[in-house]
Amino acid sequence: MTSTAAQRTSRTSTGRRETRTKRTLYAVGGGGAFLVFTVPLAWAMMRSLQPGTVIVAAPDRATFFHLTLDNFRALVSGPNNLLGAVANSLVVALGTAVLTTVIATAAGYGFARFRFRSAPLLFALVTASMMVPFQAILTPLYLQMNLMRLTDSLVGLVLFYTTVNLPFGVLVMRNSFSTIPRELEDSAHIDGASTLRIITAVLRPLITPGAATVALYAFLAAWTEFLGALTFLTSRDLYTLPVALVNLQQGAYGQINFGYLAAGSVIAMIPCVVLYVGLQRFYVAGLASGAVKG
Repeated sequence: MTSTAAQRTSRTSTGRRETRTKRTLYAVGGGGAFLVFTVPLAWAMMRSLQPGTVIVAAPDRATFFHLTLDNFRALVSGPNNLLGAVANSLVVALGTAVLTTVIATAAGYGFARFRFRSAPLLFALVTASMMVPFQAILTPLYLQMNLMRLTDSLVGLVLFYTTVNLPFGVLVMRNSFSTIPRELEDSAHIDGASTLRIITAVLRPLITPGAATVALYAFLAAWTEFLGALTFLTSRDLYTLPVALVNLQQGAYGQINFGYLAAGSVIAMIPCVVLYVGLQRFYVAGLASGAVKG
């Protein structure tokens, strides 16, 4: 009895040490990851509130904490017209997110539920297209869009970003539909529901994580993309935020005002952070849905 009690006590103490060690490692890892992500954000916020002369000068305690909103005021009210670029980016990013989600949902449902001979080949081609960067086909894309009169147009840019983001969206939505039992659709069909009604009413709550993942991915890709917007847009009034930030050059010989750039970067981060925090739980669930059944 004494030996058994001693073994139990030893196991309990060992389990407590392991739990304490795991908690310590988790706290250290979590704290390190928190610092890695938050310190650059805090530093960018600090720099955005400093004049450009302070940013490029040697560190000095006398001026480092003299914070001002002049950079943001200059971007909003000055000739840079950054608010117009923000509005253009919002239109393009939201349009891309909505259009990509709708088309990817329809295509994902078709690949997951309809059986036809060429389905595996078509799906393989769709997924294989993710390995081809759009920069490699930028010239023929420009020629095609110019022929269709879609250059220098926000609508054309939305169509371009949607095309680029569709393969990933189709992959995620196809996997999302594949994890849903067919019995739910069969029951709805028996009740007389159409396919569109089934998707919008019956399956919608179940595919929301996947749809949120596609929308978030497409929004962030369109919001931060630079080369495509620079190539297809020529009018200054249609510039998106990344292109407008590159044009924030003041002074002779193209000298860059780093205060303006820091403030513009902070403005560019705000929608990304807000959207990701709001859709984080859907984003994680949507990415995990593909691991269940592919």
